[in-house]
Amino acid sequence: MSKGFQLLRIEYLFSVLVPCLLSIYLNNYEITAHIWILAGFAFYAITGNTLNDVIDMKDPEEKETLERVHGYSRKEILTISLACFLIGTLCFMNGIIVYPILGIYLVIIVILVIFYCLFKSLVIINHIILGISHIILPWMMIKINAGDIILGFFPDLSVFELLILLSVASVGFTGQMLHELIDGDSLSKLSPKASQVVIWIASLVSLTIAIISLIITQYIIFLPIIFFPFGIMYIFRKPRQDLLGRTALKDVGIILGNLILVYTIVLIIAP
Repeated sequence: MSKGFQLLRIEYLFSVLVPCLLSIYLNNYEITAHIWILAGFAFYAITGNTLNDVIDMKDPEEKETLERVHGYSRKEILTISLACFLIGTLCFMNGIIVYPILGIYLVIIVILVIFYCLFKSLVIINHIILGISHIILPWMMIKINAGDIILGFFPDLSVFELLILLSVASVGFTGQMLHELIDGDSLSKLSPKASQVVIWIASLVSLTIAIISLIITQYIIFLPIIFFPFGIMYIFRKPRQDLLGRTALKDVGIILGNLILVYTIVLIIAP
């Protein structure tokens, strides 16, 4: 495989595909009816990854990014980003023609992702933005694409589904915090003790929501969700000052995310 494919960072596709697939699974939708939406988000995820690299290339402290893009100019990577954006947009057009409201959701997602890439230094706020753009809105777009709409704009979410969605979003929120500490982004600007407190609060909230969701919905198949907050709290059992550049730890998180992706696909296709 060409070294250039590393620029796409397809190992991060799980972050946006898992919420879409969970929406499909919980509502018993036919996955084939949402292939264009899934493809669109896959291309948009690559767009976000490459656009993020274009911005980070200007920062000499972004050593991991500079190593990955070594030998490529910003224009070349921006070309990839724009191409994926165009292809992804074309994928979404099939759904937008039927449900124009999808176009509004898509514009909101694009604006949020661009805002995140430009203002990554914002503590907490950027994590919320990422959760909305990568988890909540894609989940809702799948439901809208299936025709589950109320008041002509909002997806029809049951209480059970809303609880699972909040669980997934809160777990993703805490996982992104750890990711940014490793990358030296926004949360790393806080003191180690402050970072520990913020992550423990977020993890406890995430764990509480996940446990309540499991008790009420009795979806035992989502039991793995509760292990992620426990793992993050264990990592931060004491203030950490040694996480910057710990790519091995980040790789473990990426692998776990992709395992969840495979698990979700199995849930959908299993008889």
